[in-house]
Amino acid sequence: MRLLVTRPDEDAGPLVEALTGLGHESIAAPLLAIRPVADAVIPDTPYQAVLITSANGARAIGARREMARLAPIPVLAVGEASAAAARVAGFADVTAADGDVHALAGLVLGRLSPGGGPLLHVAGAVTAGDLKGMLEARGFSVDRAVLYEAVTAEQLPEAAASALGEGRVDGALFYSPRTARQFAELVRIAGLEQELVTVTAYCLSTAVADALAGLPFKAVEIAAEPSQTSLLELLA
Repeated sequence: MRLLVTRPDEDAGPLVEALTGLGHESIAAPLLAIRPVADAVIPDTPYQAVLITSANGARAIGARREMARLAPIPVLAVGEASAAAARVAGFADVTAADGDVHALAGLVLGRLSPGGGPLLHVAGAVTAGDLKGMLEARGFSVDRAVLYEAVTAEQLPEAAASALGEGRVDGALFYSPRTARQFAELVRIAGLEQELVTVTAYCLSTAVADALAGLPFKAVEIAAEPSQTSLLELLA
């Protein structure tokens, strides 16, 4: 199949490689650009754990000078992709949750205690779910460090617009509600809505699928669980 990959360039590499291995063709359609927040402050605090909710967060903290003192601290990551990026960044003790913020909160509650010390949540400017709020409601102290921002595209990438207009797209992969909403807006602006009648949307979660409501996709498929492995299983 010919598939639109809507992930940011920073995240798309492993996905494109996996799709190629499955015999599919990828069409780059990044709808977000990742930019570091250079003036972000990470407090010099003895944290009991670092919480990472995206691979971009792991890459952002890995590039910071504070990484030298944070590297020995245990990391709890939202999923396997974030955990892998945390290991590459230099963290040695990394545990992955099952793919969403609620699973990560459950992992924290099962592994850590409020009396063990504060937590550092590495995040972007826009987050899915309120991890800090959920954990503080259970007695934890959480510092949220915004180390990057994801800037939305102002128009549909040219390769994606051309492929849709020429009927060369069989499916599109969506990983976040924000990306899905941006795709919906940009497709409407480009006047390409009707070209979606032969396209299947493959969504990481129900929330992602809900953000595509109103678009005339041929079908909308939802992964059984919020993981790339589960999403790719939809392509079989």
